[in-house]
Amino acid sequence: QVQLVESGGGLVEPGGSLRPSCAASGFTFSSSSMTWFRQAPGKERELVAYINAVGGSTNYADSVKGRFTISRDNSRSMVYLQMNSLKPEDTAVYYCRRLTYWGQGTQVTVSS
Repeated sequence: QVQLVESGGGLVEPGGSLRPSCAASGFTFSSSSMTWFRQAPGKERELVAYINAVGGSTNYADSVKGRFTISRDNSRSMVYLQMNSLKPEDTAVYYCRRLTYWGQGTQVTVSS
């Protein structure tokens, strides 16, 4: 069964950093592109970052470009989202996605 389990969210002050991770299982992780989405209360879920199967191609939402870095470790079936210079508007539940499969999300709150 496909499983995507996010962790590593939390409460951080503006300007701080977090590195949520997503542990994947139940599929051939190394052959799958992966994405991070986020959803703030009252807003539609939005794509944050994308990474292809081997990690050689990435893309980011304009709002996070230069601050967030998506990466993966295929030997561990893990995908990460390094988030630096966090802003209050980054507050959301962050989700890992593979095709139609979603993790449960991890809450990121940026507040002083």
